[in-house]
Amino acid sequence: MHEIETVTEKSLNIKLVNTLIQIIRSLSPEERKMLEQELFVDNSEPSTHEIIKLAEMRNSFNFLHDEPDIYTLEDREPVSILFG
Repeated sequence: MHEIETVTEKSLNIKLVNTLIQIIRSLSPEERKMLEQELFVDNSEPSTHEIIKLAEMRNSFNFLHDEPDIYTLEDREPVSILFG
């Protein structure tokens, strides 16, 4: 019985793969590019932009607004680090 189940599963997978191929072929070049990016880009880690956006949303660095400016020794001008 296990052998029959395996054959049935394989046949279902083949049908699924063939259906997916048909769908992918029906996509526009732009849609195919989007699909390719979703499938082949490693999104397991957040991007720098996503980290910055999260920090801004959570107000993680608001305490820096109350800190005094940092100045260079050469020209005594404030150094713009994060919040300019």
